[in-house]
Amino acid sequence: MPISTQDPSETVRNSVLDYYDRFLEVLPRIALGILVIILGVLIAKFLTDIYKKRILKKAEDPLMARFLAQAIKTILILIAILLALQVAGLSGVATGILTAAGGAAIVLGFAFQDIGKNFLAGIILAFNRPFNVNDTILVADLFGKVKALNFRYTHIKTPDGRDIFIPNSDVLTKAVENYTADGYYRNEFIVGISYEDDIEAAKTIIHHILNSHPDIVHDDIHDNFVIENELAASTVNLKVFFWVETLDYRKSSRILRGLVIKQVKEVLAKEGFNLPADIKELKLYGNEEDIPLRVRKDPRDRASE
Repeated sequence: MPISTQDPSETVRNSVLDYYDRFLEVLPRIALGILVIILGVLIAKFLTDIYKKRILKKAEDPLMARFLAQAIKTILILIAILLALQVAGLSGVATGILTAAGGAAIVLGFAFQDIGKNFLAGIILAFNRPFNVNDTILVADLFGKVKALNFRYTHIKTPDGRDIFIPNSDVLTKAVENYTADGYYRNEFIVGISYEDDIEAAKTIIHHILNSHPDIVHDDIHDNFVIENELAASTVNLKVFFWVETLDYRKSSRILRGLVIKQVKEVLAKEGFNLPADIKELKLYGNEEDIPLRVRKDPRDRASE
């Protein structure tokens, strides 16, 4: 058996030169592969931009359209990476990556269960969900307007300006209250009149206010009405129900409600109805014999005498 007498340093040098020559041979392919990735990313961005500009304007479901745009862009980039590996002559690497990705997906699925759960929930919500963009929803105790649906979370904006990102798994598994699904919402408030006042007359006045207000819904489906709600300590409480459109939930549920309450109060006071406060009871305890109390007339009444 022949014994090699080649110097070790010479062997290393020859190996380095051999790898260098091979690297020069595959360098054009690697450069072409990098070019394919760059072009793939640019093409993916270009196509998704076109999709967003043209399709989103006509889309009946903007949340679905945005979600699909993100998915299309991600898929196109992955395809570009696989093509780049093929062009670079690294098809074996591409196959290995896919195989490794399959195995890693199982391992990571157990390690990052919450992330995977939210991702799958996002896919389900993209095709089947109880809300749309700009709907006002309540998930658990989180209340706000829907701004976006992403792979892992749903973005809502609260009335006080906070941005909240709810995990999609919570949106999918917990009860979701949609305040604007059909465009209508019923407001309510309580007004108290004195026991001496005419209840039916007060209800008639409030009915007239509701029926004549231009921003309150008036149709055969949505009824506006007033009922006797409670015999309180010092008042007969009437409960007022009226329907509003909720394209702008903040305006209809808060601003408009306040305006109706103000109008009801002013008209009832003008018509001579009393709107008394709660009656307070004074008691004597222990050795107290009396309570020093002095009642004065309103100075305005004295001036008018």
